[in-house]
Amino acid sequence: MQQTTSVVLQIPAPLPADSAAYMQAKLAYHTDAWDVAADLKAGVDEIVVVDTRAHSHYLAGHIPGAISFPHRTMDAQSTAGLDRDKTYVTYCDGIGCNGSTQGAYKLAALGFKVKEMLGGVDFWLRDGHPLANGEAAGRLVPDLPPSSCGCA
Repeated sequence: MQQTTSVVLQIPAPLPADSAAYMQAKLAYHTDAWDVAADLKAGVDEIVVVDTRAHSHYLAGHIPGAISFPHRTMDAQSTAGLDRDKTYVTYCDGIGCNGSTQGAYKLAALGFKVKEMLGGVDFWLRDGHPLANGEAAGRLVPDLPPSSCGCA
């Protein structure tokens, strides 16, 4: 009988405590669409969801409750009115876009608490959440029947 060697285990897995610390640190930097939707539906006001894409993309469809703040416009002057007690959750189109990373970096460099939403609008839609359109931020409404839009 031939012994097989694991490609996965050529580099051994870390100790459980090391894995836990790493995963906890990773979760400090990222969130996902499902968790953001849960907070928006629950009316959690400690977070501000930030659409970092060009404003025209925001108008065409954005996460209900999000503000439009293109990452290219973020600087000390444009962020002066932001609440430093909030945590800002940045998003963009999806994994092929780094606008959320750029926005998170700029906000963090300016002293704001941030998390990046993984997958952006792409994963938001894959999870079955609605988009809002136009200038109004809208809001995500909890527990609507499946035929409803889910945004107001």
